[in-house]
Order: sequence, then C-alpha cells, then structure tokens
Amino acid sequence: MANFVETKAQIIDLANKQIVPGVSFGFISASHTDKYIYGNKSWEPEITPLKGDELHDLASLTKVMGTVPLVLKMLDEKLLDLHDPVNKYLPDFKDKRVTLFNLITHTSGIKGYIPNRDSLDSEELIKALLNLPVTDTFNKKVVYTDTGLIFLGLIVEKIYRMPVQDVIMKYIIEPEGLEDATFEPEPDRCVPTYPVDGKMLYGIPNDPKARQLGKRCGSAGMFATLDDVLKFANDMLKPDKEFLYHNYTELNPGRSLGWDVKPDGLGHVLFHTGYTGEFIALDYKHQNAMVVMTNRVHPNQYNQLFLNRRETILNSFLAESK
Repeated sequence: MANFVETKAQIIDLANKQIVPGVSFGFISASHTDKYIYGNKSWEPEITPLKGDELHDLASLTKVMGTVPLVLKMLDEKLLDLHDPVNKYLPDFKDKRVTLFNLITHTSGIKGYIPNRDSLDSEELIKALLNLPVTDTFNKKVVYTDTGLIFLGLIVEKIYRMPVQDVIMKYIIEPEGLEDATFEPEPDRCVPTYPVDGKMLYGIPNDPKARQLGKRCGSAGMFATLDDVLKFANDMLKPDKEFLYHNYTELNPGRSLGWDVKPDGLGHVLFHTGYTGEFIALDYKHQNAMVVMTNRVHPNQYNQLFLNRRETILNSFLAESK
C-alpha cells in the first residue's frame, strides 16, 4: 500500500516555505483516507489559522466536478451526443465542424482576443465567445481553454431550461452527497483569494468570467471543502468511472473527457488543476488519489513558484502511487 511519505513532505513544505498561506490535502489508498491541514487561511488583512473545514474556490475543478459529470449523465440519457455539432444547440456559433467532443477534449481550436472582456456583462460576453474564430489547431492539438466548458454549460441550459449551475447542483452535487459544495457560499466560511478593486475576495469567484456569467458559467464558480473533493475523488476510483482513464484523442499529449491524462499521455492517471491552487490526481490502476487545496493566489495571484512545485508534487505522487 502506498504511503506517500515524500509527496506529503513536499506538500507540507509549500506551507512551511510560505509558498502558500496554508494547505488542506489528503490521500486515498486502499479505501483508506488520510487528511492533513497545515498553515493559515489568510495572510491579509490579518493572519488567521486554517481549520480544514473551509470552502475553497475550486476554479477550474468546477469543470470536472460539475459540468463534465453532467455532460456524461446527459450522454447516458441520450439527451445529446458527443458527435453533435455545437451549432446544433448554439446556432450563433457558425463553424459547423466543431463538435461537443472537441469542446470536452479541448481540441476545438476556438481562440481569440476579446477586447474589454472583463467589462462585458453576461450577454455581451456570451455573444463575444460565440463569435470567436476557430484556429488551425482544430482537431490537431489539445489547447486548454475555458471556452469549451462555457459552451457546454450553455448547451446544458438550452436542454434543461435552467442555468447550468442550478442543473449541476440538482443532478450532480446533491445526488453525490457533496454536503458543502455550492455556487453560493457563505463568505465567512471561505478562504480568501486576492483583492479585486481593493477588496479581498471571500466567497466570490476569482475567475472574471465566472463573476460575469454567474449561474450560467460551466467553467468555474464552485466552492467546496476538502471532504467534498475527497469524496468526489473516491467516487472517481469506482469501476463505473474506469472508462475515463483513457486518451480519447489521437493526439500526444492527449486528453480524456474533460481530464488531463498522465503520466505518459495514455490515461493511466487523471489530473486536473484549478487556478486558485487546487489539484486532483487519480490513479485507477492502483486505486490511489491525491487532493491538494490551497489559496496559492492569496494575496498575490502571480505565484509561479507554486506552479513549479505542483509539477514536482505530481511527479512524486506518480512515483509513490504503487
């Protein structure tokens, strides 16, 4: 059974070296879960200790904990098909080559600059996104973007006739028993991220598009505790999820449905990160998982040292997960 001694030490070092204020993390191995809490909840405006039951801004983990499971459920129920063109559901998006498969595997090639993006309201942002061009990376390269999952969220909205975040809560979060996961957190339960317009964000998504789109955002906006994410990770190791541990593209590096695939691009381990400092690694073969939750963007969102360390921690997990 894996004990993750080196990986644990490297994660604790993030807090000890003050690369992050604090870290809540856990390992799942042989149906046993170990949890650890180190460091602080905040440094500014004052230092407050981390207790371990805080809500974290999951950022892009929203994609794999909310929107992707919802799309997979809809596929099972024949509400949509991965080969469907995006244009079938979102007619304002004119390129008929791009399919739902391209959206969920980040192979759509949709890319482009949106002038004054952060000043647009919800409708203006959606219109601008639907008018982005498809570049020559279409079907040739995995290029990670928020756009694909935002589009999938809008498609969910069309089918269920309610905002994607409400659908996620009703059909994914509540049935899975993720007790604290929410898109409407109590600010005083949250770890802070960074200041916007001079005010520290507590319980408000760090992601500007999530703030603009509100309940219509399928790419970010969820908050959850360490316990919630560990429960999700444990569910991802069950036999009904084995189909996800696979490179669904013919590309290298490839992509699973929503997930990055490690260590060799074939899909033995699923991996996903959130901009705010969260990440999940799932090893189906050895039935191990790692969940790391930090607010690495507090109080300054530009923290390259954390990103370098995250890669080292992942490699340590891959080496020890046996």
